[in-house]
Amino acid sequence: MESQRRGSGNDDGGGRGLLHIWKGYSYSVAPEKLLLPHSVLQVALGRNHGALLVEGGQVFTFGHCPWKQSQVAQFLAPTLESALSGQRVIAVAAGSFHSGAVTEDGGVHMWGDNTDGQCGLSGLSLVPNPTPIALADSDSSLSTVPVKELACGEQHTLALSVQHEVWAWGSGCQLGLSATVFPVSKPQKVELLAGRCVLQVACGAKHSLALVRCLGPQDTQRPPADKCGQCKQLLYTMMDKEDHVIISDSHQCLPYLEQPEDDEKLKTPSTNSTLKLSPSEPALSSKTSTPPPQSVSPVPVNNSDPTQFENVETQESSLAAQELPASDFDLSDTKSSGAPSAKSSPYPDEQAVKEYLKKLSDSTQAEKTPKVTIGGLHTLLPSAAGLISASSNNPLNNLVASCASAVGERVASTYEALSLKKMMNMYLPTGALRSAGPVRQMAADPRAGENTTEPVREEDSVQAKKSCSTGDIHEEEAERLHRRLSLPGLLSQGRYAVHLLSSSYGLLLSPRLLRKGGRSKTDAASFTSSGMAAPADREVLPCLQTEVWSWGHGEHGQLGHGDNLDRLQPLCIKSLNSKEVVRVGAGSHHSVALTAQSQLFSWGSNSHGQLGHMESPSTVPRLAKLSEGIRVWDVSAGERHTLLLADGDCIQPIIYYSGEQVKEGTRDHNKQEEGEEKDSFDGYTQQPVLLPFCMNLGFVSSVFAGGQQCMALSDKNVMGFIASLHELASAERKFYSKLCSIKTHVISPLLGLDSLSTTLGPVIFRLTRTLASQFGHLCHLTGQHAVSLTVNLRRSRSIKSLFILDHTEIFLDSYNEYSSTLDEFHVMGGYLTLTKPTLDLFGKSPELLQKLTECSEGNLSTTDLLVVLFCLPMLHLQEYGRLLLKLATCFEVCSNDYQRLQDSCSKFEALDLVLKKKRKEAEYTFLFWKGFPGKMTDSLRKAHRRLICESSNKALTLQNAGRFSVNWFILFNDALVHAQFSTHHVFPLATLWVEPVPEDNTGLSYGLKLITPEEMFTLLASSALEKAKWIRCINQAVAQALGLGEGQKFEPPICRSSTYTFYKDGRLKEATYEGRWLAGKPHGRGMIKWPDGRIYTGSFKNGQEDGFGEFVAPNKTLNKNDHYQGHWKDGKMHGVGTYRYANTEVYEGSYQDGLRHGHGMLRSGKLNTSSPSVFIGQWVHDKKTGYGVFDDITKGEKYIGMWQDNMRQGTGVVVTQFGLYYEGSFKDNKMMGNGILLSEDDTTYEGEFSDDWTLNGKGVLTMANGDYLEGSFSGEWGAGPKVTGSYFKPHLFETDKDKIQSVKLGRLCVSAEEKWQAVFDECWCQLGCESPGQGDIRKAWDNIAVALTTNRRHILDSPERLSRSHSRTLESLEVIPQHVGLITMERYHTIHRYLMKACDTPLHPLGRLVEALVAVYRMTYVGVGANRRLLPQAVIELKSYLNRIFQVVRFLFPDLPEDGGIIREPVDLQEKESDVKGERLSEQEASKQNQTLKMEWSYRSHMVSSLALLLPVLLPRLYPPLFTLYALDKEREDDVYWECVLRLNKQPDLALLAFLGVQQKFWPLSVSMPAPAEHLQVLSTTKDICFASAVETLQQISTTFTPSDKLHVIQLTFEEITKEVQSLLKQDFLWSMDDLFPVFLYVVLRARIRNLGSEVNLIEDLMDPCIQHGEHGIMFTTLKACYYQIQHERIT
Repeated sequence: MESQRRGSGNDDGGGRGLLHIWKGYSYSVAPEKLLLPHSVLQVALGRNHGALLVEGGQVFTFGHCPWKQSQVAQFLAPTLESALSGQRVIAVAAGSFHSGAVTEDGGVHMWGDNTDGQCGLSGLSLVPNPTPIALADSDSSLSTVPVKELACGEQHTLALSVQHEVWAWGSGCQLGLSATVFPVSKPQKVELLAGRCVLQVACGAKHSLALVRCLGPQDTQRPPADKCGQCKQLLYTMMDKEDHVIISDSHQCLPYLEQPEDDEKLKTPSTNSTLKLSPSEPALSSKTSTPPPQSVSPVPVNNSDPTQFENVETQESSLAAQELPASDFDLSDTKSSGAPSAKSSPYPDEQAVKEYLKKLSDSTQAEKTPKVTIGGLHTLLPSAAGLISASSNNPLNNLVASCASAVGERVASTYEALSLKKMMNMYLPTGALRSAGPVRQMAADPRAGENTTEPVREEDSVQAKKSCSTGDIHEEEAERLHRRLSLPGLLSQGRYAVHLLSSSYGLLLSPRLLRKGGRSKTDAASFTSSGMAAPADREVLPCLQTEVWSWGHGEHGQLGHGDNLDRLQPLCIKSLNSKEVVRVGAGSHHSVALTAQSQLFSWGSNSHGQLGHMESPSTVPRLAKLSEGIRVWDVSAGERHTLLLADGDCIQPIIYYSGEQVKEGTRDHNKQEEGEEKDSFDGYTQQPVLLPFCMNLGFVSSVFAGGQQCMALSDKNVMGFIASLHELASAERKFYSKLCSIKTHVISPLLGLDSLSTTLGPVIFRLTRTLASQFGHLCHLTGQHAVSLTVNLRRSRSIKSLFILDHTEIFLDSYNEYSSTLDEFHVMGGYLTLTKPTLDLFGKSPELLQKLTECSEGNLSTTDLLVVLFCLPMLHLQEYGRLLLKLATCFEVCSNDYQRLQDSCSKFEALDLVLKKKRKEAEYTFLFWKGFPGKMTDSLRKAHRRLICESSNKALTLQNAGRFSVNWFILFNDALVHAQFSTHHVFPLATLWVEPVPEDNTGLSYGLKLITPEEMFTLLASSALEKAKWIRCINQAVAQALGLGEGQKFEPPICRSSTYTFYKDGRLKEATYEGRWLAGKPHGRGMIKWPDGRIYTGSFKNGQEDGFGEFVAPNKTLNKNDHYQGHWKDGKMHGVGTYRYANTEVYEGSYQDGLRHGHGMLRSGKLNTSSPSVFIGQWVHDKKTGYGVFDDITKGEKYIGMWQDNMRQGTGVVVTQFGLYYEGSFKDNKMMGNGILLSEDDTTYEGEFSDDWTLNGKGVLTMANGDYLEGSFSGEWGAGPKVTGSYFKPHLFETDKDKIQSVKLGRLCVSAEEKWQAVFDECWCQLGCESPGQGDIRKAWDNIAVALTTNRRHILDSPERLSRSHSRTLESLEVIPQHVGLITMERYHTIHRYLMKACDTPLHPLGRLVEALVAVYRMTYVGVGANRRLLPQAVIELKSYLNRIFQVVRFLFPDLPEDGGIIREPVDLQEKESDVKGERLSEQEASKQNQTLKMEWSYRSHMVSSLALLLPVLLPRLYPPLFTLYALDKEREDDVYWECVLRLNKQPDLALLAFLGVQQKFWPLSVSMPAPAEHLQVLSTTKDICFASAVETLQQISTTFTPSDKLHVIQLTFEEITKEVQSLLKQDFLWSMDDLFPVFLYVVLRARIRNLGSEVNLIEDLMDPCIQHGEHGIMFTTLKACYYQIQHERIT
């Protein structure tokens, strides 16, 4: 399909698409120029007519068009097809007597002769005007299938859809359908090509061609179809046997072939005609898989009749002779199928043909082969039709392919790699082999079946191997001995072998054979064409991995399968696999294929020399005979001629003609229609001839042939644009041909040598394979680009579609990679090493290498020739730059096209300069290694290493070196080598620092200092120039090694990232560090790994771990890892961190010098282990020392006290889960000394202890009822201790009441100020203070800012995400509040808000302090610690927290008054005076008070307290454990209170009001309801509606935390009561306590607050002292009085 869009050159379009028409090839022929109103885009020629597509999408037809009712007998000039007006046509096609067009939307229009249904319309024999037809696909969601290309034959039409599927309609087996009735008027899909990507279709008179993309890896992974696409039957069956699987393929789909009865009899192809292929270069490997054919015509054969085979031949030959016109092909004297007769032979020398045939027969007699009869072959081939079947989707082959691919099997083709004889030897039974052999068919010699058959000649075998689709020819030769183990033919389309197996014996796949065949191929892997293109260009660039499929009539061999048999369904032409066919064409009875290497293959009828060669047989594709250097890039086939467009010696294309010569002016069209064609030609060409007038046509872009007509489209060379485009395409095609020649004749044979790996050695052999692979990739990319440029010439001729401009980077990367590998190959001495295998392969005078290099110098060595050949691709970079620049000159400088071309040109030129420089460096390095001492070469010589400079001339010496020492410094691009005698050391450049030594300080002249991670030494240069040179070279090399680019003028950064392995003894020996460096030391973020498995990841400073990091250390005993995450300093754990031990212990806390030191928590074991416990407290040098809490979960005990050296030492408290409480002295981890012990029933012992729970010494034991024993005790508590002493009962006598023992707790425990001192010390340390309150305030605020930034960075680096509210809090904390100056109430509130936010995030030092305090508080008083005896200590401890936090706050805000201080704020005097006037005072009193205000009270006072400022921050976090202690302590009182509340709440409202003594005037008679204007009357039975709002308000006291909030709730309750009473009395009312108390008591009862006693006590203990005597204090006293009143109420 040709594109209709105009090119974008500087041409205005007037010189584009000029059409020339002529016939034949005589010198007297003068092409006529066909004038049209628009530029012609595409031409389609039929037998006597044609169609033209012009710019704008219009279609013109010309010639004899009998379907045009007004133009039956006249020649029609180009006439516009008006029926297509309004449609934009993008492609046209013409068959023998009909035409078609494709519109922009994918629609198809047909017109012309429809006798055989070729126009896709039923009921019409003629279609005079373009008529739309629809392609309907039942399997697709689209109503009609869009089409991109059409091809028309004599009786059929093919359409290529946008989905790359083929549709067909018309008549004959050339449709490729399984139709039984013709014509097929409705377009149908060719099912055998479904699922494949068809690139192009072409139609001959009665045959069809399709260019198909080879199946790639993504295609072969699709599961094979299990049912036939036509009859929906199962395609294969499987049966499991002992050690193999039998796969049977007995399914046959039998389409009907419409031809005479005799035509159904099939000929067995001759061995020679089948295997004799055209000479061509060895093919590359391909992953293409074409399934084997399927039997379609079961013709009965008599196996015992030896004459039946020749009878079949005779009938077939006579039938072919009848169908062919005498002028085309005379079979009367034909020597072999497909060869012309001697009389009209196109051969220049008939004697040569006879000699050629005689040689064949002589070689037959020369080989000793067993005799075989024709019947023997029939015995071997049960169904001869099996050899010519046409099912490409055979599921048997797909299954075999999938099975073999599962074990990595790549099996070579049997048919192409071995002769038929060897194939039979391999597969068939022994008995059959003795009576069978290859058969040669000679139609003219009936005795052929009786004589011994000619074996396959070596040339045939080689040619067959060249057509193999899965392997390289040299690879095939090398693996002959392994064929019997590799199941040949199953995967690589060995049709004959597979059919023999599947139809006769079934297919036995032994797993043992699959395993044996699973060995990988090494030589071919590095040099394949498939997959070499860049991933991004698979769809952009044309595909080179293609196959050609053919089907239809094959009487002239036009199908290319080596026989003259018809094919009802598409079948792959094996010999064209991996030939990189990019375009196919079909004449009436012959076919052509154009390859990416500009070679032309042709096959079929050669009656008039239309194939371009005279070789026989013509039933297989052969190369057209063209002069060397002629590269064909467009081809078109007519009825009996072929037109070629090729590159010549100049830029302008040349045209070749091959075929019949047409008489001038004697053509009778009426006779032509009647079939009288024998006088219509005058001779023919024996090989393509150059048309002399082609140079006068201009720059031809495409040629067209049809009938006897020839046409060419040309362009004028306006501004040199067209010439430049042609030159670019021609240069690319020439370059690709050159690369293919080198690859085929040099690289591939070298890789095929068996001893290559041994000869080259592992390093150079690997480089050779890599070089070959990249050469192949470059070659493949060039081929794709060449085809892309050719397509551009045939279509748009515009730079907008030039791939090299849009994807320049693909070319640059490919050349850069190839050049890098080439340089590495050179550095390692690859050329010298490869010389010996090259001499072994090509001899001492390799003429082939000299020819490929095209060097004028004749005395080049083999090594030099290899250098030239491998460096040849690099010369093309300059050519790209030159041609792109030449194209750019055709455009205006300011245009976008000019800029694109100029940019691409600059990139190619810049890359060329860079690669030239690198080649010089490689050459310099190679010469250095030639003279380098051999001992160190092996260890230092690396492929990527390049020499920069070296000090062999004593230019650089080591300071203080010995007199006889040898110090040789060699600077490479990746390392500095210091060589001494037989030893050397390598310093990587990435971790090398150099700096000049100042002469003033050291007295050294020309010194420079080198710094490495483990060494530092000074070098002395011989001169200032040498010193500057070495410093410059080292700095540039280091910058390049760091990836900073080449030619950097500045010094490399002192801080950089790199990897280094330490080698010296020490802590880091053999450890590998990867990360940031600073002047030779790890500094910044990095990771270090030790050989024993230790890994540290985090921050470094001056070569040591410093900052935040993670450390993993393997525990070999437990086979688990210790894991630490936290802060480090000077290579040791220092600061806050978490250590998870392999034994499941976890420590969270502070470290110092690698030891646990400071505040920390250690969790030992888990709840389900033997000894789970938790310790939280102070550590000193890895031991528990100081205050701490130890929770022994196993014993159910909690110790709260002092520690020393991991033992309880000093005062402490122990509580147990059974309610025991002990406080007293501890020594050596035991209760020893004075102590107090209380049991759950309040039994108390106070005295001496000697061990845990062991009484020993004087003491007093007080009972719960007050009785006590005083004396000497001994024994364990709970186990019956012994007592010696006195017993007292103080309640018996009034005089003894003063002797009642009242034990006061808290005297023998740790004071609150001593608790958690380490937690506060860490906070002060974070603020930069050595001791509490001693430090610089500015430094403290700086430390806060650093802590916020650092901690936030750690969180951002971690996988955990900050919440949005947390992020906003951190952002607000970044602003430091004003912390110096007079404190006003506004600033006080600002400080309060800042503290709330700071304590809300653990990233702030205050927040971390609060978080730690909350943790220790809960650890102390939760669980076993929830003991009511601990309530006083918990309250005191909380107040201690507040005092010490307030000390930190006052340090940060030094102007904040101390606890209990006053903030005086000025107020407006008028406001004060109005307040005074509001009071009811006498005039004298008011005047006096106003004077006092003016003098003393111009300021409003506010008291500052730690409770008011910090309790809202801390108490909500500590409220649960604290309130639990209050609830436990007040449990008895609250139970009594609650019992009374429940009893009293059973009363109705009025009864309860009366009982409580509330005056009746305060009794509500009705209560307002939520609905407006509604009131509910209070009756004697109503409950819970009086004072309901006040009750609801008071109930909120349980939802608040701080005393101030609770007091506020009480105040609101009083206001609600007052508001309801005022609405009841309808007047202002002032309460008296006598009136208020009963009402408030009622509200408290109805509020039903469960733990009111706990609430009251919490308020009382933590209430701000400044409000105790105010309004809130009175209200609280009222609530407290109500609580006690309720406990003592009695209902009488």
